[in-house]
Amino acid sequence: MATLSGALIGCGFFAVNQMHAWRDIDGASIVAICDRDPERLRIVGDQFGVAKRYTDAAALFSAETLDFVDIATTVGSHRPLVEMAAAHRVPVICQKPFAPTLADAKAMVAACAKAGVPLMVHENFRWQSPIQAVRAVLDSGEIGTPFFGRISFRSAYDVFSGQPYLATGKRFIIEDLGIHILDIARFLLGDVSSLTARTARINPAIAGEDVATMLMDHESGAISVVDCSYATRLAAEPFPETLIEIDGSDGTLRLAQGYQLTVTGKSGTMVRDISPTLLPWASRPWHNIQESVLAIQRHWVDCLASGKEPATAGADNLKTFALVEAAYAGAASREPVRIDDLLK
Repeated sequence: MATLSGALIGCGFFAVNQMHAWRDIDGASIVAICDRDPERLRIVGDQFGVAKRYTDAAALFSAETLDFVDIATTVGSHRPLVEMAAAHRVPVICQKPFAPTLADAKAMVAACAKAGVPLMVHENFRWQSPIQAVRAVLDSGEIGTPFFGRISFRSAYDVFSGQPYLATGKRFIIEDLGIHILDIARFLLGDVSSLTARTARINPAIAGEDVATMLMDHESGAISVVDCSYATRLAAEPFPETLIEIDGSDGTLRLAQGYQLTVTGKSGTMVRDISPTLLPWASRPWHNIQESVLAIQRHWVDCLASGKEPATAGADNLKTFALVEAAYAGAASREPVRIDDLLK
């Protein structure tokens, strides 16, 4: 397979994980990087041996012949950068949150569709190996048809030290973290027809909500509860694990803290450790997320090579983004929100 030439735009906190993962993937290579901050550009360029460095994205697209671009900037710059990539007919991966608004997200999807280029959102949580293991159990039929799920992420981990901007936005936990957990719910139980939400701000030092609870009706008939908190202090800090409970017509599964999966189904009860691999460049407790970065980027390369649509394509991610918008709208109105109304 020929090596695809890619560029990374945005050399911040999380992009280093993406650069490590690109270095591990056969069939793709980052040949250029871009960031408005010359110091961040220097640090990442020197660390990963990338000589071509740009402080202006337009200059990057004009000078380089690219097979894809990986946009790892903050949300406000996503639409102009995605539209710039589409204008140059360069396939694009976009970091989440995908866009500031659903209207922006729809415009980005439309721009790439018109240009005929693939667009994938870097929605990596569903690519964590424990989440994939849960999906495999559901696909096996061992617990029958799911009718209830709880997908939970509760922690008191200090996420603000590494990403201080998270403390300043009016939107916080749903937009930054909840989007991942909502996507996991969709991945496991299918698309959502309606959502009810409640939020709270427990930490007085931040601007946005740090607790959110969402009740969802899935088109499959299943009901799920998605709950997120950065204000939950526990004896053993679970960050960054997502805990899952699913009840089915023929059994149950539980993904508990410490990556312990218990399945009680047609074949009896099975308990196994599904801890993620600790990659050579990864560090605990981030290793489950870092492993998923490698998995989703490998998926992207495979899709480009085969012509298949990525699992988290822009068009698909609109359905996850709509859940975020519905959660904020529902928390404000304290009424259920129909998802179809947002996607029209």
